[in-house]
Amino acid sequence: AATKLASAEKLMYFCTDQLGLEQDFEQKQMPDGKLPVDGFLLCVDVSRGMNRNFDEQLKFVSNLYNQLAKTKKPVVVVLTKCDEGVERYIRDAHAFALGKKNLQVVETSARSNVNVELAFSTLVQLVDKSRGKAKIIPYFEALKQQSQQIAAAKDKYEWLVSRIVKSHHEAWPNVSRKMQPAPEYQDYVYLEGTQKAKKLFLQHVQRLKQEHIERRRKVYLSLLPQALDALVPDLDEIDHLSRAKAEKLLEAKPDFLKWFVVLEETPWDATSHVDNVDNDRIPFDLLETPAAEQLYEAHLEKLRNERKRAEMRRAFRENLESSPFVTPGKPWEEARSFIMNEDFYLWLEESVYMDIYGKHQKQLIDKAKEDFQELLLEYSELFYELELDAKPSKEKMGVIQEVLGEEQRFKALQKLQAERDALILKHIHFVYHPTKETCPSCGACVDARVEQLLGSRFIRPAEQQRQQHRNPLLDSNIDRINLVILGKDGLARELANEIRALCTNDDKYVIEGKMYELALRPIEGNVRLPVNAFQTPTFQPHGCLLCPYNSKESLSYVVESIEKSRECTVGRRDNHLAQLPLTLILVNKRGDAGGETLQSLIQQGQQIASKLQCVFLDPASAGIGYGRNINEKQIGQVLKGLLDAKRNLNLVVGSTSGLKEAASDADLRVVMCLMCGDPVSADEVLLPILQAQPCRPAAGG
Repeated sequence: AATKLASAEKLMYFCTDQLGLEQDFEQKQMPDGKLPVDGFLLCVDVSRGMNRNFDEQLKFVSNLYNQLAKTKKPVVVVLTKCDEGVERYIRDAHAFALGKKNLQVVETSARSNVNVELAFSTLVQLVDKSRGKAKIIPYFEALKQQSQQIAAAKDKYEWLVSRIVKSHHEAWPNVSRKMQPAPEYQDYVYLEGTQKAKKLFLQHVQRLKQEHIERRRKVYLSLLPQALDALVPDLDEIDHLSRAKAEKLLEAKPDFLKWFVVLEETPWDATSHVDNVDNDRIPFDLLETPAAEQLYEAHLEKLRNERKRAEMRRAFRENLESSPFVTPGKPWEEARSFIMNEDFYLWLEESVYMDIYGKHQKQLIDKAKEDFQELLLEYSELFYELELDAKPSKEKMGVIQEVLGEEQRFKALQKLQAERDALILKHIHFVYHPTKETCPSCGACVDARVEQLLGSRFIRPAEQQRQQHRNPLLDSNIDRINLVILGKDGLARELANEIRALCTNDDKYVIEGKMYELALRPIEGNVRLPVNAFQTPTFQPHGCLLCPYNSKESLSYVVESIEKSRECTVGRRDNHLAQLPLTLILVNKRGDAGGETLQSLIQQGQQIASKLQCVFLDPASAGIGYGRNINEKQIGQVLKGLLDAKRNLNLVVGSTSGLKEAASDADLRVVMCLMCGDPVSADEVLLPILQAQPCRPAAGG
């Protein structure tokens, strides 16, 4: 209770936390000489102490207050440790203060930093009356305000930490130096202290580390199914193995280290491997985690399901093959009820069965068509009495169907009547025009196959290299001219018929006294489709696309088709097709003999011809009669121009070699090998040719 103190070389402040560490804190001493005391804070501990009686403590405080009162100095009662305060102790302390005159009470908590400044500012106001009177706030209300202030400061501080700290490798000393100038850091440290600020930083770093580990875990787990598929794709290999044996099996695989890494230290998330983002190999000890075990079990289940689905597909195919209800052309809707059972629906979608059924139907239909073609060959006498134009009447078709109707091979196509009738018509066409092009076997035609094999087999190496770069347009020995006619809406076929009318009965045409065989290929569809290609295995265009048109639409079709054809041949060996001579022909449009439309078509045709650098023919200006598109003079000019263009190209083309037939038998049963010179029977040579073997290897033939 003394009011004058001696303060020589005494520190103004220290606490128990600073004992032994005094040099780490600010060394600020009190003034020298006498130090007057202006007021007193009378502190009362209202917490529950060990072996301490509060009534006796309060009696001591009362005696102490009596001593302080004698000094006539201001006194403020400070209730400390209110964060652990006992309600009765607080009431008794307030009752004690009420018994004294003008004795103010401030409820504080140094630990929570609640009302500490208020206690001092209250005393200062009592010492200096000029200051405004401080408003004393109860502890719990002050605590609420303090909590709100701390929460706001904490949010701002955490925002600051998240903005500055992006890696879990950051250290507190470096980060704290960066944050010191920031008001968010200063406010929070003032309210909660440096240790709590560091604690929040460490929590943030730990959270970043866990997030990084979780991302890596997801990467590893996402790769695990791929690794299992690559290393153990066979169910029989792992189905009955324990987990330990399965892991040993994985380690024994040649590609194990491509997918996994065995770490010297465990667990994997505590090693440096987790920070190596360039190495996505799966830590082998990750397989011991529940998530990896679930993926392994899922892999097993997937393999079992795949096996079961394969068994269902196989059983379904067998069901199709054995079912008498599945016939060529029968729709899925009709066959489903006869071939499906409940087990099928449990394992596969109906679309899968429909796909299998569609493939099976294709096999059935192809086999039925093949058998039906054999049937037609067996009944060849039915087709001998037809007219040469090979267009049977309805009565004749009825007779053919009646004769064949009892045959099972005929009945097999009863659900495909349109295709069956088409096969009959195609067969009739073949009977009267037996060529490679009309053969029912198409690409499997023996004539075409032998021709291809001979052409590719019996060529000298030096000449073969020359032929690879040879343009068929330059072959001076050609006696056949293959022309493509490109048109739309029947124009190509109509022009082809008119040209054939100018030829002899066997499609021969005389140019400059020499007879040429003229072959025409009218095309009226999409030239990118194989059926409409300029070149086929049996048709090699020698030049001159004749392109008739009679409208804007048909002219557009011609231009687009030529551009498509040139695009398709860019970079290919047969790119000579892109340089075939072109002739653009304006044909008569019935019902429109003149006028602006005709003039417009002529102008457009001339413009296109100039663009394509081709010949433009206007039959109307040439005096051609109504209904005619081209005359003999013009076709002669076109073909002569083709031959002249060929002659102008001064290229040397070697002759071909191969097998020449020796007509020693009426049925051409003997051929001669040009390399060894020996005559060989056709049976001896054709079989090795079809097998792509030389006829006499020993002789080099």
